[in-house]
Amino acid sequence: MKAAVWYGEKDIRVEERELKQMKDNEVTVRVAWTGICGSDLHEYQEGPVFIPVEEQNLLTGQQAPLTMGHEFAGIVEKVGKGVTSVEVGDRVAINPMYTYGNKPEDVDAYDGFQFIGLGSDGGFASHVNVGEKHLYKLPESMTLQDGALVEPTAVAVQAVKEANMQFGDTVAVFGAGPIGLLTTIAAKAAGASKIFVFDLSEQRLAKAKELGATHVYNSGEVTPVEAVKAIIPDGVDVSFEVAGVAPTFKQAIDVTRARGTMVIVSIFARPIEWNPMQLTNTGVKVTSTIAYTPTTFRQTIDLMGTGQLKPQGIITSQIELENIVEEGFEALTNDKSQAKILVELSGEM
Repeated sequence: MKAAVWYGEKDIRVEERELKQMKDNEVTVRVAWTGICGSDLHEYQEGPVFIPVEEQNLLTGQQAPLTMGHEFAGIVEKVGKGVTSVEVGDRVAINPMYTYGNKPEDVDAYDGFQFIGLGSDGGFASHVNVGEKHLYKLPESMTLQDGALVEPTAVAVQAVKEANMQFGDTVAVFGAGPIGLLTTIAAKAAGASKIFVFDLSEQRLAKAKELGATHVYNSGEVTPVEAVKAIIPDGVDVSFEVAGVAPTFKQAIDVTRARGTMVIVSIFARPIEWNPMQLTNTGVKVTSTIAYTPTTFRQTIDLMGTGQLKPQGIITSQIELENIVEEGFEALTNDKSQAKILVELSGEM
């Protein structure tokens, strides 16, 4: 089968790969659609970040080169003899997160975490073998394209939950890439009364406005703190750092009211310098999240299924697997009008 395989920085190859032998607790999924994630882009631009290279990952038993893709949905084609929760023909979204599972999710959601498509073969292929615990059935109200949006939307839902948002809270989002846009959607669904979004791309800011932001600003042209405090003098209740650079990290704290909360959602490609006195002087609380709990993943499907969460507007392109480098990774690198690019595998809906 054709698969998009990561070999190294700027080295993703579409090539023939054999599907690994299915285990008794696995199913074979015929992949319909797979999204390109910001973390995939990090691996392409400056990896390895999460991909195991030197040795096999302890959770997955795999290492590079491996097939990428962790935002995917498809149809169960074959079921291992130990599987009881799904049947052939079921439409499923995949929760790609591995943990050791030794701790309750409310104690440690990231107990040794790794991801299908980063630590093991993933969904940029026609078929993939997936453990039963990773599978979530989709309601009839959701398409398989919707299913490919569950994983990144769950990241945003978890971020909003980590912020302990209250109905009517004011919010600032730094970064209008896919996760920033989904955080905007999730914050709106959670009852945010004002949502400020900052980015350097006018095209992404226009998309943020379309998806629910009440105030959008080019942070290269305005000072975010001044922009926010001209409207909310004390600052926003919650800020989300979704850009992953030092200036936005500091700005996200500065726009947050005293004893408000700043949530780090981004991946930082390199360390930053920062003085903790910025917190000491205000009492702003800083927390972080990179993924989601199983409960949040299930809730995200439920919210999308009822229409309370509508992330479909972030899709900007649909491409074929053969073109994933130029029309996918390179497009996301160079074209700021792109947000979520879906790769068509079977193309079933």
